Amino acid sequence: MRKRVLVIAAHPDDEVLGCGGAIAKHTQQGDIVHVLILAEGATSRTPQRDRKKLQNELSTLAKAAHQASEILGVTSLKLHDFPDNRMDSCDLLDIIKVIEQEIVKYQPEIIYTHHIGDVNIDHRRIHQAVVTAIRPTPGSTVKTLLFFEVASSTEWQTPGSAPAFTPNWFVDISQTLSLKLEALAAYEFEMRSWPHTRSISALEYLARWRGASVGVEAAEAFILGRRLIS
Repeated sequence: MRKRVLVIAAHPDDEVLGCGGAIAKHTQQGDIVHVLILAEGATSRTPQRDRKKLQNELSTLAKAAHQASEILGVTSLKLHDFPDNRMDSCDLLDIIKVIEQEIVKYQPEIIYTHHIGDVNIDHRRIHQAVVTAIRPTPGSTVKTLLFFEVASSTEWQTPGSAPAFTPNWFVDISQTLSLKLEALAAYEFEMRSWPHTRSISALEYLARWRGASVGVEAAEAFILGRRLIS
């Protein structure tokens, strides 16, 4: 049976960095994948938030997000406009309500989202909101909750400052790594040159290392938040 999957990410490119290979694998298997991106992803680059001044950058990011979704075979993509790297200034309930609306709409069985220990405040805020939004109440459709790593955020956290990313769930993306890298290339303005951890080379090496950790050519690593087997 086709599975219903919801990916909840902070910024355009996080969805591909965190689980682009898994997304492509789901879609190739016939699963329905919806992507929700909550923050606009550019306005933190200036001292004050000014969407009008950065409209070109925001438009470029939105186009890249749609292009990446097409490459990965995503069914739907929704972009919200929470303030970039300022989501701690938003009421947590407002973030939760947006996520709850998408859960009600799409009735996902599997959710992918951010790890709580990331350096980026938006990642942490969304993690908290997702965990709250999918409280395991009777009738909930969500059976599996997975937290992904995001290069240039997860690994940049210092020891003891937050829970470490210690994966216990791996997805074999040997057959979809090329699609992940192609989707990342759509975000060319967000990528960096080697040896930056958000370079194409570094991300391929990470996938190869995660794969070698479990005996396959390439993998993405996750922390299992919750799993219900009925």
